[in-house]
Amino acid sequence: MTKKYPKLDALFYKSAGGAEPARDWLLSLSKEDRKKIGETIAYVQFKWPIGKPQADHLSGPVWEVRTTLKTRIARVFFSVNGHLLLLHGVIKKAQKADQKDINLALKRYRDWKDYEEN
Repeated sequence: MTKKYPKLDALFYKSAGGAEPARDWLLSLSKEDRKKIGETIAYVQFKWPIGKPQADHLSGPVWEVRTTLKTRIARVFFSVNGHLLLLHGVIKKAQKADQKDINLALKRYRDWKDYEEN
C-alpha cells in the first residue's frame, strides 16, 4: 500500500531570534483545540488550492485557514511558497479578519522572504 503524502509541507515562521509565534500560540490552546486546528491545516495541505469555507485569501501572499471550535473560530494566517508557511494564529473576534493581524502576518512573511533570499 502506498502512503499518501500532503501536497504541501507545513512550516512555522521562525523569527531571527528563533521564536515561532504561530507554534507558541497553537501550544497555548487546549489539546482538543490543537487537534481540531491541526486537522483543518492538514486538510488544506492535502487539498491545496482550495477556497472557502476552509481557506480564504486576505491580502497579497497571506491567506487564512478557519477552524470552528466549540464556542469560537480560530484563524491561522499562512502563505504558500512550495509549502504552507504558518505565520500567525488568533481566535476570531469579529466576522472580518482584523487588519492588525493581517499586517502582522504580512510583516512576518516579508521577514521570512528576506531571510530566504539572503
